[in-house]
Amino acid sequence: MDTFDNLARYKIFLSVAENKSISKAAASLYISQPAVSMAIRKLEENLSTTLFIRKSKGVELTEKGKFLYDSAKKAFLMLSNAEKSLRFPAKTGYLRMASSNVLCKHFLMPYLKEFSRLYPHTDLSITCTSSVEAYAMLEEGTIDLALVVKPQNLGTSVYRSLGKIEYIFVCTPAYREKLHCGNDEIFDYANIMLLDKDNVSRKHVNAYYAKNNIIPLRILEVNEMDMLIEFAKMGIGVSCVVKQFVERELEAGDLVEVVLSNPVPPREIGFLYQEIRPLNENILRFLDVLCIMNEKTEESTEENWER
Repeated sequence: MDTFDNLARYKIFLSVAENKSISKAAASLYISQPAVSMAIRKLEENLSTTLFIRKSKGVELTEKGKFLYDSAKKAFLMLSNAEKSLRFPAKTGYLRMASSNVLCKHFLMPYLKEFSRLYPHTDLSITCTSSVEAYAMLEEGTIDLALVVKPQNLGTSVYRSLGKIEYIFVCTPAYREKLHCGNDEIFDYANIMLLDKDNVSRKHVNAYYAKNNIIPLRILEVNEMDMLIEFAKMGIGVSCVVKQFVERELEAGDLVEVVLSNPVPPREIGFLYQEIRPLNENILRFLDVLCIMNEKTEESTEENWER
């Protein structure tokens, strides 16, 4: 059976896989359940394999089914994007990205603005999620670029570094003064404000605590880095934040850094993309923008040093 003869069945296959149900797939496609079952059976016969495990409450992909799902999903995405290019010739394609809220706000935004200025006809899609989920989306082929903390195992991905982020402890000058203790003793006296336990940055800080036998007396948890900064500015306690995010507050004197003799190790962040062919041309364009902007930043820094 030719692949093109199976094309309609692949659409049904994708729907069943995503809904994990024959009946739900039939409802979403506005066709009968027997028609869905027949399409899947024919596809399995043509491929001489089993794609689904039938269960009492739905279906589940086999290992071969998962392989086919990934390939079919990418193929339909490419076909959809090709159709958009033909329908809207003024468009210069698309670029799908993912990043955490914090990294998007403090690191990604300037690059997005410059890219949009240079390529106004490119469709941009930004998903705000965790670094772990962004990496998974990249492997699934549902995004083109991910701004993440550098993973230990890159797999098949290509990594472009943006540099390191530093974790520091900050509070108001007034709160620091009333503690009446050394910097390394703040964990015994201060309200230590951290991100919630499921956050990747919190896990990094917890590993630092464990390695250095630190057990904070009082911990207050929030779910966003911006809230940690605001609570610190209110004088509630000492927040563990990324140094690059509070540079203005430190310069203005609204916050002070509690300098530890053994600081939290920095972490590297950067962009990930899959080295596939053909590569989305807008990935290369974005990386060019990244390179140009970083070179300008380095030149500006050198000029300030010379002055």
